[in-house]
Amino acid sequence: MKTLIVGASGATGRLLVEQLLFARKEVKILVRPSAHIPELWQHNEQIHMVHRNIAEINSDEMAVIISDCDAVASCLGHNLTFKGLFGKPRRLVTNAIQLICEAILQNNADKPMKFVLMNTVGNQNRDLKEPISTAQKILMALIRLFIPPHADNEKASDYLRLQVGQVNPKIEWVVVRPDTLIDEEQLTDYSLHPSPTTSAVFKAGKTSRINVAHLMSQLILNDDIWKKWKGQMPVIYNKVE
Repeated sequence: MKTLIVGASGATGRLLVEQLLFARKEVKILVRPSAHIPELWQHNEQIHMVHRNIAEINSDEMAVIISDCDAVASCLGHNLTFKGLFGKPRRLVTNAIQLICEAILQNNADKPMKFVLMNTVGNQNRDLKEPISTAQKILMALIRLFIPPHADNEKASDYLRLQVGQVNPKIEWVVVRPDTLIDEEQLTDYSLHPSPTTSAVFKAGKTSRINVAHLMSQLILNDDIWKKWKGQMPVIYNKVE
């Protein structure tokens, strides 16, 4: 069985693909026809490419795409350009999550599909009523109002929490929340927490993209790690020496 990765051409998505390839896992990547794909991927038998814009796919088509998969990982995000931040589609991630979940529910899999969503520590896990300061609440409300991608991240995780839920027989999920993303060449030690241990706004931590990719791959590959975190929104930080 394969893992479907959406957002595979992005900075973190590429690293996740590499992590799964290293573990000898077959991957299916859904990428825009115009996306730049590494040359080595073009000739790798472990990689199955679907060149489509996810916004143009309906649930029936998606059900076919995921029919030979046992896990889905989303590294989708908005480009950090004016058009990416404020243009359409403003619900890129939420719409994709809903589409994939609807497709999973159409199929008659004999066990639940794993769904790993990359999100952000700025998005609270409202199942836990995570406490934040009044100042952070005000600032986050302004970000939610004026920066559409943040609201998209919140709605995407809310779809999994509230619509899919904790006891869905066909879908199990984990939402991975990194803090400030940085680029590092090598995997390093990192720590996982049910909730943020520091303010995402006023005292932000750091998380390398390669560590996020490693965690996402381990959630897919390691059932013990999956059982520990399924239905939760773990926060990942690089360990500070």
